[in-house]
Amino acid sequence: MLVRSLQLVDFRNYAEASLEFESGTTAVLGDNGQGKTNLAEALAYLATLDSFRGSPTDALIRIGAETAIVRAEIRHDDGRELLVEAEITRSGRNRVLVNRQRLARSRELLGVIRVSVFAPDDLSLVKGGPGERRRWMDDSLVALAVKHDALRLEIDRIIKQRNSLLKQAGGRLNDEVAVTLDVWDAKLAQCGEQLGHARATLVARVTPMIVDAYEQLAGHPTPIEMIYEPAWRRTGLLHALSAARPDDVRRQSSTVGPQRDDVEMAINGMPARTHASQGEQRTLALAVRLATHRLIADKVGSPPILVLDDVLSELDPSRASALLAHLPAGQVIITSASELPADARPQRILHIASGTVEG
Repeated sequence: MLVRSLQLVDFRNYAEASLEFESGTTAVLGDNGQGKTNLAEALAYLATLDSFRGSPTDALIRIGAETAIVRAEIRHDDGRELLVEAEITRSGRNRVLVNRQRLARSRELLGVIRVSVFAPDDLSLVKGGPGERRRWMDDSLVALAVKHDALRLEIDRIIKQRNSLLKQAGGRLNDEVAVTLDVWDAKLAQCGEQLGHARATLVARVTPMIVDAYEQLAGHPTPIEMIYEPAWRRTGLLHALSAARPDDVRRQSSTVGPQRDDVEMAINGMPARTHASQGEQRTLALAVRLATHRLIADKVGSPPILVLDDVLSELDPSRASALLAHLPAGQVIITSASELPADARPQRILHIASGTVEG
């Protein structure tokens, strides 16, 4: 998969911009605050219809504008060429077009473009709360098979309905509430078990790749563990929901299920979140992203577009060189606020200043 060009209209700080990329490595250079990350965000938006920075839709539209346009020309490995366009509006009536044909549902775009992004904020994948790691698992599953997006949305819907019922109950469990909870618990158990199995399979498959990627970056073998073992999977979700019902009613919230899961990450047998150095944490976060990228490439038969957003400046020279030496096959886009190391050797260099692209 190759992105040949990217055009932006009223996206973030860009009134209008047009960029062309090479099949190998393209470097995007510019001072901080000029719009490098905005370019990475625009490209990733076409892959996920979401901001990897967690920003709301309004934040993607340039101040003073009502609509933003993100447009890219994509060439697949089989020779297919696609023009993909997303129109983002403040009203929420967003549109997505492929080869000028509007998609009936925007989420039909998922899988048309695949993009892997690593940014400095990804340190939260190791240091942050469980939500960061759940998002990594579920985003990875969607990239591997689009069907997981519908499963994730269905679970979100069920949890929302179940929580609404628990709030309406006001801390009191009567027969009517119990019967309705039985219905939602059955639905949540069915979907949650599917997602739990998919998450467990993902973690098992990607862990050896993470170990390899960490060794390549650190330059030495290091014991790495990725453990996904929620207690509800040992008893079954339906049984766990039943056991937790008194507590759920009292708290007026769902306390058990895939929406509470976590992945334990360990380096040298110790929890990475609390015991690893920041350098080790950053290396592990990058290893997770690179390993996931490779897993997706193996599964779909084509590497996603890899975007490294201001990553090299966050690594010490030896690990930056190791990353550049072990970049996966496929197209790579590197953004940086400083000059690249000599061993980066990009095929094309673009310069950005105040939302204007040159090169």
